[in-house]
Amino acid sequence: MPDQDDIDAMFGEMAGAGSVRALPEQQEISAVYDTEVEMSVVLGTSTIRVRDLLKLGRGAIVELDRKIDDLSDIVVSGRMVARGEVTIVEDKIAVTFREFARINN
Repeated sequence: MPDQDDIDAMFGEMAGAGSVRALPEQQEISAVYDTEVEMSVVLGTSTIRVRDLLKLGRGAIVELDRKIDDLSDIVVSGRMVARGEVTIVEDKIAVTFREFARINN
């Protein structure tokens, strides 16, 4: 799991509280922080024929390609960025990040 040094290395350190002004690079990256992205958690996948899909009804079960203990893929804006464990927090489904993917340009 990345620590603050890893995050600073990826995104550049932001100007500290005592700084007079941010460098142009820091101003550019700070604009990214408020950008919204779509995040999805993929529990598993399955391939099914359309004719079988049309036969599915309430209570149907579709087997996925993952086991219950397997980590789920965490996808941000269509790109897999991490893997995590699905958990329940109060009455909501949540994900605990366990592994981060290497980001290659």
